[in-house]
Amino acid sequence: MTVAEETRAAVRERPFLYDALRAGVVNYAAAAATLDIDADRDAVATALRRFADELDGEVGDDADARVRLERGVGAVEGDTDAPEPLLAAGGTAYAGGAGNSTAVVAAGDAGPRALERVLGRLRTAGVAVEAAGVTPTGLVVVVGRRAGADALRAVEAALDG
Repeated sequence: MTVAEETRAAVRERPFLYDALRAGVVNYAAAAATLDIDADRDAVATALRRFADELDGEVGDDADARVRLERGVGAVEGDTDAPEPLLAAGGTAYAGGAGNSTAVVAAGDAGPRALERVLGRLRTAGVAVEAAGVTPTGLVVVVGRRAGADALRAVEAALDG
């Protein structure tokens, strides 16, 4: 494997570094020093720089979704009388009128990359996520009752940026 191939593989194992390369905010020499690649650091830094140049043209997924807040959401398991779930996975569903949590629902074009940005914004805002999911028709994030307003602002910001 070439130094360039090893460098790309190492970056793909570190999503934060991949995102930083795409954003153009990496000190290549410092990043090269953190990667466990058996090669000259200058060669690794050059490979990082070239990889970053390739990522500049990569298209992200812009989200276009209508965001709303739904209060009183909770987990329901096997309850046939429960309302239509907002989110379901692994035998557990989250539906309105079933608890004390809040769901932020983004209906429209908001795919997995948008959910990744949303979860990142929520993490940095200090909002704990109970459940999250994405479908071809949008995404849902379930948070604690008191975190609803903060979560709504974080989701809107993530989808705008």
